[in-house]
Formats: sequence, structure tokens, C-alpha cells
Amino acid sequence: MSRSRTALALGIAAAGALSLASATATAAPLPLAGSTTVTPAGHSFKATLSGKATLKAGSVTVTCTVSVSTGTVPAAPGNTNPAGAVSSPISPPTYTSCTSSMPGVTPTVTTSGAWTVSMQNGSPITATMKVPVGGLVVTTSGLANCTVTAAPTAPANVGGSWVNGAPSTLTFTNASVPVTVTGGFGCPTSATSSTFNAVYKVADTTNPAQQITVGP
Repeated sequence: MSRSRTALALGIAAAGALSLASATATAAPLPLAGSTTVTPAGHSFKATLSGKATLKAGSVTVTCTVSVSTGTVPAAPGNTNPAGAVSSPISPPTYTSCTSSMPGVTPTVTTSGAWTVSMQNGSPITATMKVPVGGLVVTTSGLANCTVTAAPTAPANVGGSWVNGAPSTLTFTNASVPVTVTGGFGCPTSATSSTFNAVYKVADTTNPAQQITVGP
């Protein structure tokens, strides 16, 4: 075989080996998430805002002091996942008593659609709130008329953390939420994401003497 053909053959062999190695690496299984159990199974719960919730888009911050959502822990065995998170449907959180960082502007927050919250046991315990498409809309009136729509084109996962306690708490710290902003003068129309902060106390409403807890 000529020297050029030998070099070509070696190149093809090397490329084939590289492709095989790449395919093998791609096919390698990812580590499974740990087991999660949310208790008490089948109990209803209520999440009540502690302090204030803020949603910041561009230079504008909307602050609300009242927010509530309700939900139900899945009935057994659905309250346990041996290799991942446990998800519960929740009502669209309500947000009232809201103010804007823009003088002369009054915000109104409306929510809709199928919301969920998922818990993953670990250290720390993580939580993910799923906002449906267009599930949260902030409109302002007064000196600036703006509309901020969260999860405008696809459902958005908002990451947070959970701490077991009496009551347990669900916390969102500088969580990023995709948004679109429309409106005229004073509206942050260039913003494509917002920052969400809130702490919720979660109480068992089926049996107030018990607590909603997340474990392995």
C-alpha cells in the first residue's frame, strides 16, 4: 500500500475510533436522583407568603405582601418516588397588596393555568415551581402602562429550596423567570427575564397538628 493510502486508512480508523468514543460517552447513563417521599400522603396544604414577594424586570420591581396557594400531597404510593422528585398540583398563587418601584404606577398581578410544585429530597431539599405558559401577568396603570408576561412561550421552572419545620418553608431566592414586556414610555421592554424572591410557610390543612415534610 502506498504511503498516501496508508495515511488515509489511519485517518479513517482514527476518526472511527473518535466517533465510537464520542458515542460511548454520550450514551453513558446519568446518575439517578435520590429517593423522595412527601408526607402525609393525600393531605391538603396551604402556602402563605411570609413577608413580601418581589418580581424585578429591568429597573422595575413589583412588591406584593399577600400571596396564597393551595395544593394536595399525592396519595400513596404517588407521594414516593424512588429515583426523583414528587410533584403536586397547586392552585395559581394569588398576589395582592402590590406596589411598584415606579412612582405613580399601580400594578395588578393575575395568575392562571395548571401550576405544580416538585420536591426533591437532598441536602438541601430542592423545590421547583412550574409556571404554565402565560400563567402570571403583571399589568400596570398610571404614569406607565406596561404588561409583563411570565413564561411567555413555554412553561417555566422556577427553582427554590424547602426546609422541613413547623411550619415547613418554601423559599425562592433570586430565581430567574423568563418574561416579555410590552408597553410605552417607562416600561422595561428590553427585559427578557425577571428575578423572583419569596418565602412561603406551608401548613397542613387536613390536620393542622401535622406538618408537610420531605424526606427519602
